[in-house]
Amino acid sequence: MTDKRSCFDDPIRRKVEKDISDGCLSPMDPPDAYAPPGKVDVNPDEMHPFLKELMAEHRTIKEALAGFEETIFSMKQSGVTRETNQRLAHFFHIFDDAFIPHDKKEERNLFPALERKLIEKGEHSQGMKPTTAIDVMEDDHLKAIQRAAVTFNFFGLASRLKDDLSRNLVLDAAITQSEELIELLRLHIFREDSIVFPLAHKYMSKTELDRLWKTWRNRTKD
Repeated sequence: MTDKRSCFDDPIRRKVEKDISDGCLSPMDPPDAYAPPGKVDVNPDEMHPFLKELMAEHRTIKEALAGFEETIFSMKQSGVTRETNQRLAHFFHIFDDAFIPHDKKEERNLFPALERKLIEKGEHSQGMKPTTAIDVMEDDHLKAIQRAAVTFNFFGLASRLKDDLSRNLVLDAAITQSEELIELLRLHIFREDSIVFPLAHKYMSKTELDRLWKTWRNRTKD
C-alpha cells in the first residue's frame, strides 16, 4: 500500500493530493519544479491590485537577477574587473532596497491572513503541526537573506586577499553561492506568482485584500 504521508512533504504541493487517484508520484520521476502539480491558473489581470503590486515588485527583482547572472557569467569567463565589481554592488543594493521591503510586506500583511485561510480550506500538510505554502515561502525568504549575506561577504573577502590561490578559492565559493541564490529566488518568485498569489485570489475576498493593502500603505507613511 502506498504511504500517502511520504508523497508530498512540500506543503506548497498539498493541493495535488486531491487530484491523485493512483498513488503518489514516483521519486524516480519527480515533477518539474517549474511545472508544479499544485499550480493555480488565474488570469493576472483579474487579481486584486495588492497582488498585482507584489507581482510588479517581482519583475524588478527578476531584472536584477538577470543582471546578476550576467555578471557572474562574465566573472567566470574574464575574472574580476572594475565593471563587475560595480555591477555586484548594484545587485546587492537592489536586494536591500527591493527584496527586503518586499519580504516584509508579504510577511507582515498578506502571509498571516492567507495562512489562516489555507488552514481553514484544508490547504495544509497532515502532520501534527499543519504547515502551508506560507511556511515554504517564509523559509525561502530566510534562506535568501542568509545566502545573500554569505555571498556578499565572500566577494568582499576575495577582494582583500593577496594570495592568488586563497583569493580564487574564495571567489569560486562566492560564485557558487551566487548561482544558488539566483535559482532559489527565481523558483521562489515563480511559486509565489503561480501558486501563492492565485490562492490568495481564490480564497480571500476583495474586502480582506483591500484592508491588508490599506494597512500596509498606512504603515509605510509612518
